[in-house]
Amino acid sequence: MGYGSSREPSALLVEPVARLVEEFSRLPGIGPKTASRLTFFLLRADAEQSQTLAQAILEVKERVSLCSRCFNITVGDLCVVCRDATRDQRTICVVEEPLDVLAIDRTGAYRGLYHVLHGRIAPLDGIYREHLKIDELVARVKSEPVEEVILAMNPNTEGEATAFLILRDLAPLGVRATRPARGLPTGGDLEWADPDTLGSALEGRREL
Repeated sequence: MGYGSSREPSALLVEPVARLVEEFSRLPGIGPKTASRLTFFLLRADAEQSQTLAQAILEVKERVSLCSRCFNITVGDLCVVCRDATRDQRTICVVEEPLDVLAIDRTGAYRGLYHVLHGRIAPLDGIYREHLKIDELVARVKSEPVEEVILAMNPNTEGEATAFLILRDLAPLGVRATRPARGLPTGGDLEWADPDTLGSALEGRREL
């Protein structure tokens, strides 16, 4: 069997190579063929390039943590957004993952703060309210001068369920809650939305 099928790496591969192929295959979006190509690229690369990649991976694990305020990724206590005093402190955009922060911010349509949940309600996957940063969001709304919370979860079943749960917690606090307009395709991910569509959806957000 030649490597490239969905089965185990070929017995023709020596153990260190087969192990690296297997580890690459564990990454999201990396299938067996791509894992094989990456592995053989590194085999052809010089030692310095491989060492640089390995060091970058180690540095991410050692230095990068979560912002103590919004739970975005950071090096240090607060992320770059929370340290920016020019940001609108009255608005918080709630997203599922740190990648959503990047997607929204590059639209240029939003200049407020963020709050990263690190997931969405998904009972079939064993993800419930207590696994998300919802309590921390409620605490921020209570302690900070927040006037609007934008619930920018992905427009799918899990995202809508998560938004509904958060809305229920925010209702007694008297804060304005909105959702991005329906320029976003149902069932899509914010990460893959083009900046123009995502920017328009934020600008035309609707009251909940």
